[in-house]
Amino acid sequence: MTREILKVKDLATHYTGFGGSRVVKAVDEVSFSLEEGQTIGIVGESGCGKTTLCLSLVRLLAPGAQIVGGSIELNGRDILKLSQKEMVEVRGKEIAMILQDPMTSLNPVINIETQVGEAAFKHRGLRSSTLRERVRQLLEAVRIPSPDVRMQEFPHQMSGGMRQRIAGAVALSGEPGIIIADEPTTSLDVTIQAQYLDLLRRLQKDTGVGLIFVTHDLGIVAKMCDDVIVMYAGKTVEKGSVREIFNNPNHPYTSALIRSVPKLGSKDPLYRIEGQPPDLSNLPQGCSFASRCAIADDHCFEHEPPLIEVGPRRLAACWKIEENAASKEQA
Repeated sequence: MTREILKVKDLATHYTGFGGSRVVKAVDEVSFSLEEGQTIGIVGESGCGKTTLCLSLVRLLAPGAQIVGGSIELNGRDILKLSQKEMVEVRGKEIAMILQDPMTSLNPVINIETQVGEAAFKHRGLRSSTLRERVRQLLEAVRIPSPDVRMQEFPHQMSGGMRQRIAGAVALSGEPGIIIADEPTTSLDVTIQAQYLDLLRRLQKDTGVGLIFVTHDLGIVAKMCDDVIVMYAGKTVEKGSVREIFNNPNHPYTSALIRSVPKLGSKDPLYRIEGQPPDLSNLPQGCSFASRCAIADDHCFEHEPPLIEVGPRRLAACWKIEENAASKEQA
């Protein structure tokens, strides 16, 4: 039986404007759990709160952002109750994050050996030749050629794909139980992307690390993830196993995302979701997706649907689940 290593309950993170006049509900009462060796995908359009959720989990939010509610239990301990000094001991050792752009996480004036070895030095107590050997092993694990040479180089001397793999090595250095990957393949070409995903799966198999994978690409979710969380306007609108959600989405937004995926060989026009996501500082009454939903009625515009259980380990927030199923059959 696998162990639960992360439990997030009713997490709410808001951005506050000058003087508190404008409040952006970037993450609004999101809950989920992660077990050892499990991969959870988080999907949704830009601006739905995916990255803010991830930054909340490691407590690295930008100025103006604040966690205003909920809890984050990491290995049974609520890290929202820890001081920033205590969080320094948690990051890298228990939970680590791979950012979308490796140049924002890699220091341009520090060589690769020092950056990759920092967490192993700090959290695992490795020194001198033992530390250097650990760095070499990590670079080999992420398939960096000539690791002894690359250790002495700097990020600007490497390609985008190599920098992304270096960022992965940095995340693995402290041997954390959880790695958050925030759209790590966005800047990579298709070939390097496939290699990088295979690398993450192999490393997960070897280490048992839990993965939280944030992406726009549903193909990556199908390949990498066990469960998926669909976010819209800062909220979870659907959650369940990848297989069940892809085969039988319960929320109209999830259905629309799946229909938006290009189909190989199809000559039909590419489906698109009409309209724009709502302003998170001025959310509409009722369901946030109602103005873009083909089956919404007055009740949807007036009342916000709760996130309810619609099957074993399946959750969805929609008043029209049965009608959505009928519309999918007709389509």
